[in-house]
Amino acid sequence: MASRADYRHFLPIATRWKDNDVYGHVNNVEYYSYFDTVINTYLVAAGGLDIHAGQVIGVCAESHCRFLGEFAFPETVDAGLCVEHLGNSSVRYGIGLFRRDRDEPAAQGWFVHVFVDRNTRRATTMPDRLRNALQRLLVAATA
Repeated sequence: MASRADYRHFLPIATRWKDNDVYGHVNNVEYYSYFDTVINTYLVAAGGLDIHAGQVIGVCAESHCRFLGEFAFPETVDAGLCVEHLGNSSVRYGIGLFRRDRDEPAAQGWFVHVFVDRNTRRATTMPDRLRNALQRLLVAATA
């Protein structure tokens, strides 16, 4: 299991009232929303990704989440992000969701983006600014 030290970037995400389910904790589908939020916030802010008009967009090709603990409203999730693999047109992120007072994740997973041309939806080389931002999050592969 990963710890906070395994991630290169963090984003605090406040849980919302609607995130809780009838069992009193954040519903599992919301964890994927937190994944999307930490990834895309980083891509827009650090990588210059123009989600509205850019020629290149990222589409999800694969994702996975392992649930290890729970969150509940009101709480802040510390979403950790790293890059586990960086290709020419694709990237595999590692994500850890942490409670504020914990070093071990309440959830961890991965997410694969393939960058495609907005119009043709064909894989394309990612722009330099985006690649450079992702390179800063790259961690050594583990065996």
